[in-house]
Amino acid sequence: MDLTLVATQFRQFIDAVTRWAQSPPFYAQAGLVALSLVLSWAVAGVIRSNVLVRRDAGGAALSSPLRRQILRVRGLIFPLLAVFALQLANDLSFSMLGQSGLVRAAQGIAVVWLLYSVITRFVSNPLLKFVFTWLVIPVALLQAFGVLNDVTKYLDSLNFEVGNMRISAYGFARVFIFGSILFWVGRVSNSAGQQIIRRQQGLDAGAREVAAKLFEIVLFVVIAVLLLQIMAIDLTALAVFGGALGLGLGFGLQTIASNFISGLIILLDRSVTVGDYVELSDGVSGVIRKMNMRSTLLETFDGKDIVVPNSLFVSERFANWTHQHRKQRYSLEFQVAYGTDIPAMLDIVRAVVSSHPQVITGEDIPIEERADAEIKRFADSGVEILVEFWMEGIDDGKNHVGADLQLMIWKAFKENGIRFPFPQREIRLLG
Repeated sequence: MDLTLVATQFRQFIDAVTRWAQSPPFYAQAGLVALSLVLSWAVAGVIRSNVLVRRDAGGAALSSPLRRQILRVRGLIFPLLAVFALQLANDLSFSMLGQSGLVRAAQGIAVVWLLYSVITRFVSNPLLKFVFTWLVIPVALLQAFGVLNDVTKYLDSLNFEVGNMRISAYGFARVFIFGSILFWVGRVSNSAGQQIIRRQQGLDAGAREVAAKLFEIVLFVVIAVLLLQIMAIDLTALAVFGGALGLGLGFGLQTIASNFISGLIILLDRSVTVGDYVELSDGVSGVIRKMNMRSTLLETFDGKDIVVPNSLFVSERFANWTHQHRKQRYSLEFQVAYGTDIPAMLDIVRAVVSSHPQVITGEDIPIEERADAEIKRFADSGVEILVEFWMEGIDDGKNHVGADLQLMIWKAFKENGIRFPFPQREIRLLG
């Protein structure tokens, strides 16, 4: 390499840059850049002053989720306005001066600044933050300085072929970058979309779950199709392969497919929904906390999470205690001694049971739903009494109505001298 030639070319480059920096077009473009930034800063200040988060008396920001999001977005106003203002300055410079290199470079730097602001505020995943910081921002810088096409051509020249497929460094980088962005956008969109759908109080819980799951499926299919397009894979070429793969999966993954279809069925027919209290045929019971496409999550009152395959709700019998309404009937049984004044005792029991705040009672309640006490049968040691009452919800977990009533009945019997019988046997000696 001729060092003299390199030095000469470098001096010529420096001279050209110096002459251009002293020319009127350079000063005009610099003025347009400065004017764009000043106007963007002023307009951003006006917008920020109108979306300030209100603060309490101690000066701390109120903890409203919407206001917290506004506070995070406020930092993007200035760079976003700068990008648009510099675009207008770029068009104006090109129409007036016939050139806009400086304005275009400033706009590229503003785009990089905007991307960095978005990453620092909204991207929390370490892998995605690495991809955006070390891949997306450098690509934006290359585009800003007009050398992106040269770099992509060089990366595309680094390739090898496998059969009819041509794999290049540029294609690999493109799939990696845009695939990471697609998965991040899909995850964020899925989470935000399902939260919005589940907050629609105009729909019942079952309809909200159906809409949320259909949204998740559609979003997954869209992302998969976009990823295949980025990979430059012809979808028609996958038709035969997809059919064979689907047939194989149909035989090998029958259980998963059955649970998936059963999940759609129970979401559509609304036989169970989130918040229902169900009891399975094997005695397991709990509240439905989450319904997935493959399984349903039951939370028992003792804190256990039980994963139940969706096909069980289609193929087996189960009891849904709260599907139509939350009103349930419960009963208590105990014995009193044979010497007890039964009519008076029954009146005491009815009054005690009706006094509990969670027991449904009152003159406006149908007589068949009021608290009642009656003789069930005459047992060996005493008279067996049956108590029936209705209440809202399940008598378990946070509700201990049955246990409360037994204690209240015991106290009332103690105050009124009513005895519970002990087992008795009469022995006779003959002869």
